[in-house]
Amino acid sequence: MQQTIMVVEDDKMIRNLIKLYLEKNNYNVAIAIDGEMAKDVYENEHPCLIVLDLMLPKVSGEEFCRWLREDKSDYDTAIIMLTAKTKTSDKITGLNIGADSYLTKPFNPDELIAQIQALLRRTHQPSEQLAFDGLVLKPKMGEVFLNGQLVNLTSFEFKLLQYFMQHPNHVFSREKLVNELYAFHEQNILDRTIDAHIKKLREKIEDIPAEPKRILTVRGMGYKIVKK
Repeated sequence: MQQTIMVVEDDKMIRNLIKLYLEKNNYNVAIAIDGEMAKDVYENEHPCLIVLDLMLPKVSGEEFCRWLREDKSDYDTAIIMLTAKTKTSDKITGLNIGADSYLTKPFNPDELIAQIQALLRRTHQPSEQLAFDGLVLKPKMGEVFLNGQLVNLTSFEFKLLQYFMQHPNHVFSREKLVNELYAFHEQNILDRTIDAHIKKLREKIEDIPAEPKRILTVRGMGYKIVKK
């Protein structure tokens, strides 16, 4: 069965180029030319991955990304932002609101295909809920409960907690977390953000954030979640 990829791009030449390369690689392609149309196409096609321009008519790429991650609670559909915005601050914003990868224009179509293939391998995860130590994570619903209470997590906090819960008691370095949870990005930028995400996550799932019992720091090695 062909996987469906949605291309959200208002430039016809770029859109057709991406479509051509995707179809050559045996993907089914859904097209949207603005952010408003993208919402309708998403509802009808339920793509496994979205190639998303940011500077779109009607609804921007950033707005669409927030809608998908927050309003629709969709954490399974991978997003590659493909944009002319090249500032580091733009990249960090894109990743923090829910993008899995960020590629700037002009771009190499072969690199885009490689990113798509890598992301689909990374995001092909089991859908069953994960549960231990009072935590329940429901991947398909995009929900986390702590002792029966819904926990409000950002897109990346959810992804980080899911990865930890899929690998309990394993120690992961910052570099490993960057490589697994982000694709094709400047490590010197992202390494520094991991500690901040861990801190925020602890504030939401630890009884005493300053004395964590679930997500532990292993000095000189990284982090792990404890499953007793």
